[in-house]
Amino acid sequence: MNLDSFFVGETDAWTLFTIAALACVSVLSRSLFFISKSAWVLPHWAQRGLQYAPIAALSAVIVPEIVMSQGAMIQTLQDARIYAAMAGVAYFFWRKGAGQVVLGTIVVGMAIYLPLHIGLGW
Repeated sequence: MNLDSFFVGETDAWTLFTIAALACVSVLSRSLFFISKSAWVLPHWAQRGLQYAPIAALSAVIVPEIVMSQGAMIQTLQDARIYAAMAGVAYFFWRKGAGQVVLGTIVVGMAIYLPLHIGLGW
């Protein structure tokens, strides 16, 4: 689809209205914090829950990639992702509380993954 056909004939009014409405809702919901004159304070339970949001999102992305291959569970232990993940988790718990632990976890995981994947073909 080229841009000319997108803007000329294939986009109906309902689609344009939906795009505009979603844009308005996004702008409004994100700007409420700036519009208010009083300070916003999240409840303690919300602040505590937001602390776990990054690790939950990361887990939702990473775990299926580690345990599945092309939509099916991994059937063999000759998969570099398993050992890279185990090394990364071990490093994370070994260095917990130290600075740049996330970067170190990524570096250690890739240091295990690349030789196994490229060198051994796992």
